[in-house]
Amino acid sequence: MKSPVSLRRKHRFPPPALTALAGFCVLMMCLGFLRADPSVTAVLSNQLFDTYQQLHPRPATDPPVVVVDIDETSIDRLGQWPWSRAVIARMVNRLQLLGAAAIGFDIVFSEPDRLSPARAVEDLRRRGVGITLPEGGEPLDNDNILAAALSASPSVLGFALTDESHIAPNAAKAGFAYGGSDPRFYLPPFTGAVRNIEVLHKAAPGAGFFSFSPSADNVIRSMPLAAVANGQIYPALAVESLRIAQGAQGFALRGNDASGEGGGGSHGMTSLRVGSLDVPTAADGRMRLYFSGMPQMTTLSAADLLEDTNTARIRQAVEGRIVLVGTSAVGLRDIVATPVAAAMPGVTVHAEIIDQIIAGAFLQEPDWAHGTLLLVTLLCGLMLILIATRSGALASAMMLAGLITGLVAMSWIAFTRLSLILDPVGAVVTLVIVFLLLTPLRLALENREKRIVKGAFGRYLAPALVERLAREPSALELGGETRRLTVMFSDIRGFTTLSEGMDPQTLTSLINSFLTPLTDVLLRREATIDKYIGDAIMAFWNAPLDIEGHEEKACRAALDMVKAVELLNASRQEPIRIGIGLNSGEACVGNLGSAQRFSYSALGDSINLASRIEGLTKLYGVTIAVSDFTRQAVPSLAFLEIDNVRVKGRAAPVRLYALVGDETVATSQIFQALAERHDAFLDHYRRGDFSEANTRLVSLRQGAPAELQGLYALYAQRLEELRAYPPGQTWDGVYTARTK
Repeated sequence: MKSPVSLRRKHRFPPPALTALAGFCVLMMCLGFLRADPSVTAVLSNQLFDTYQQLHPRPATDPPVVVVDIDETSIDRLGQWPWSRAVIARMVNRLQLLGAAAIGFDIVFSEPDRLSPARAVEDLRRRGVGITLPEGGEPLDNDNILAAALSASPSVLGFALTDESHIAPNAAKAGFAYGGSDPRFYLPPFTGAVRNIEVLHKAAPGAGFFSFSPSADNVIRSMPLAAVANGQIYPALAVESLRIAQGAQGFALRGNDASGEGGGGSHGMTSLRVGSLDVPTAADGRMRLYFSGMPQMTTLSAADLLEDTNTARIRQAVEGRIVLVGTSAVGLRDIVATPVAAAMPGVTVHAEIIDQIIAGAFLQEPDWAHGTLLLVTLLCGLMLILIATRSGALASAMMLAGLITGLVAMSWIAFTRLSLILDPVGAVVTLVIVFLLLTPLRLALENREKRIVKGAFGRYLAPALVERLAREPSALELGGETRRLTVMFSDIRGFTTLSEGMDPQTLTSLINSFLTPLTDVLLRREATIDKYIGDAIMAFWNAPLDIEGHEEKACRAALDMVKAVELLNASRQEPIRIGIGLNSGEACVGNLGSAQRFSYSALGDSINLASRIEGLTKLYGVTIAVSDFTRQAVPSLAFLEIDNVRVKGRAAPVRLYALVGDETVATSQIFQALAERHDAFLDHYRRGDFSEANTRLVSLRQGAPAELQGLYALYAQRLEELRAYPPGQTWDGVYTARTK
């Protein structure tokens, strides 16, 4: 028999029995967390079932719903939103005549129509204007016109339930019968609403809320079919539209304790009935959405509906269907993220709900699912512990992979064939945790080295990104945020000519000697240097950190860069000249790129405009050109207006300014006198008084500094052409740039 001492020497590391015990303890701890709070794995679960929906969407149908889209085209053709309620009334009347089964609005009419003639008349009377209207004339109140259309049609007004308001919603249109506990105790509660004006609410036969309930990642995966506000139960827009379409009087809610079923200690809802349709729900009244993408659904532009004279074509699309009126216009902000699309009009989601209910294609998580999955997790965990304590790391990894594959396959088959939600993520996470505990212990017994995270990621990412990942894993996520930036582009004038005849070493030395001092200037002025593009620099301010007064810092950086180049030219025979463009505006900034490589950068119209402005410095012969968006935030520096320019790729003109000095220059009498004469010249030029403009330009050129001579030479050439070929009545003083 071996002595205890020899046994202790042999088992300097934990024996397999101790490893198995540790694994079992971790397994039971994970099961305890999953039993107490199934939502601990919600993020991964949502991503998994989002993938399922993308791979296996709900089968497409000939949908009983049509969307009337207030899209960008409609706004262009009918005018900016909001439209007159008389226009909406025409829409309602036409849809009714075309045989719509119900007309639901994914829009709230929360204020009286500001375009109503009645309001204009009332305002004029308050101002003392005597107005007498003819008797028997057309109604002047657009809200009443719309109310009349609503009352004569199967219409459903939408409203928003919210916790950001304490304004009570309008009275509910439909009643709720229920079996079991009072649903007000388990339905989602809200403190208030964004409601429709009363005259419209009273006229419409139906009203339903369109407020979504996004997940923590703001993706719409479910929709409450009923909710509570101010002690009343309200239906969702989709089910209210179904009620009106069927001519039903109300809704029936079924609780899990109805008919003596018992709720397992927790009261909740199991289904909602509207007309002849039954909808299974979660305990809190939410329906899990199963998206098809609605490839066969007809979407009518609102402008086409109102203006298209082909009534037969429109009738074929509308007759007998539920019509939802909503918007896909980006500026109206009714765009949401769903499992199958990063950006989907909210009205389309409501259409998906209606189509799903009528098709009877529901995703359900049965009551027995959670308990069954806990039992499966226990059995799989015990199998993994057994293998991990008796075999090597490779066998354990293969067992883990097999168990995970089996769990995911089980979940996938249940989803695709039975439309059941069987969530394997809790089991998978538990198995991974157990494996990650057991494997180091087993490898310690066998004295094997463990690969570390950095070594694994080092094959896929640049070293700097690997280091950042170690400190902040979320840095790997693509995406960004919208911020107001001040953006700078700069480059060397005539660089191609300057570099001709230089060997690579000389050219590299020139570029480095040029970029180094300019980079120092930018960093001192708190810029984020985005990139170097040959001899050009792109930089921006106010991201990733907030920079107070970023417009002024950018302007002062530009002035400092000019001084730095002057110092560099002091040691050169052939001077370097640069051009700098500055613009401020909204941009998307963040980790942009591909899934393999990305960098912190910015993009958007404001970025493009800054680049165009830098290019225009060549045309106007100035060193620093600044947009009016930047100049307005920096009133203390010395600016001279250059021109009003319509740059390539941008419809609206932008006013450009030359930055010629700091506040010392701006307050000098010489500059102020120059600015006064310069502005007077531009005033005559813009008014089309070219003879007087030319006279003033001649005077300007005589006393102007050298840095403005190129600008004035350009205007002299323009005036010569304009005087020879007058532009006529179309003259607006805007110059259209033909190149970038």
